[in-house]
Amino acid sequence: MPALPPVPGRATALGSWPGTDVVDAARTTFGELGEPPHIPYLPELPARGPGSDIVGRGATLLVDLPVDLQPSGWRLVDHPGRDLTRAQALLRQDLDVLAESADGYEGPLKVQVTGPWTLASSLWLPRLERAVVDPGACRDLVASLAEGVAQHVAEMRRLVPGAQVVVQVDEPSLPAVISGALPTASGFGRLRAVEEPLVVDGVTQVLDAADKAGAAGTAVHCCAPRAPIGLLRRTGAGALSLDVSQLGPRGWESVAVAVEDGVALWAGAVPTSGAAPGATAVADAVWQPWRRLGLDVGLLAGVVVTPACGLAESSPAGARAVLTACREGAAALAERAADG
Repeated sequence: MPALPPVPGRATALGSWPGTDVVDAARTTFGELGEPPHIPYLPELPARGPGSDIVGRGATLLVDLPVDLQPSGWRLVDHPGRDLTRAQALLRQDLDVLAESADGYEGPLKVQVTGPWTLASSLWLPRLERAVVDPGACRDLVASLAEGVAQHVAEMRRLVPGAQVVVQVDEPSLPAVISGALPTASGFGRLRAVEEPLVVDGVTQVLDAADKAGAAGTAVHCCAPRAPIGLLRRTGAGALSLDVSQLGPRGWESVAVAVEDGVALWAGAVPTSGAAPGATAVADAVWQPWRRLGLDVGLLAGVVVTPACGLAESSPAGARAVLTACREGAAALAERAADG
């Protein structure tokens, strides 16, 4: 599947942004990341309410699988209603603002989509159980999401003709799905784990759909502890987006295998709580384990520096400082790589 050509010193962010001002969010993220070699992105603002959250936004992309909002969360239903209409309107607003902010832009442009297994673990069936318990519902959801992602990529390319669209598939719930850690509706039990080959196939279908729709690159993001790096690598994604503070020695060894296999690392090297670190600390978070493992320094050109997770809980000033730290840390890492 596609991977962006390696360019030293790249930075991006993961998606969510604080507040409710869509125009300001787009202008800020493009202002911080809109110059080469960085990767600007479509910001998401969960503070706007239902439909801007990760599950509601992901469900908005489903084709012929409508949802509504219940006290338990988003639920699959037979007919679309006002909850889905509102979520679709929020996405349309975001895309319209993006088209204005990115007018004339040429280069990589990232969009985030909720992965099939995070959706399946978060969406509820009409009988009030998670969709992930029903194999038929999971197959339908994967196919529906793949079609929706393809349409989303095509729309991004239409709105910003000069963009090389990069698709980031978010799978924060994936470790719980494959380990059997998801609670039942009652909360007193745990759901059966989904077999890894099915999980890999589901994510791969979504990535394939993005590829066929003209995506220039793909990444799978999982910032949860014990991210299943080997499984993520088997999906065929062009890059793995991981919180490097969660990796540990074994995690880094799995990253090394992926990198040497041609999969890029998007390194979540900038914490999103507390004061933003300096460029040296950001570069160290990647450089030190990289050198300890004896990885080829030349492969650092494929590393993209990101925050450790989303920025929705930050203040606007704090979020901006994190983006600055990503840019400066990426530049510092590129300098080290050039020096060998």
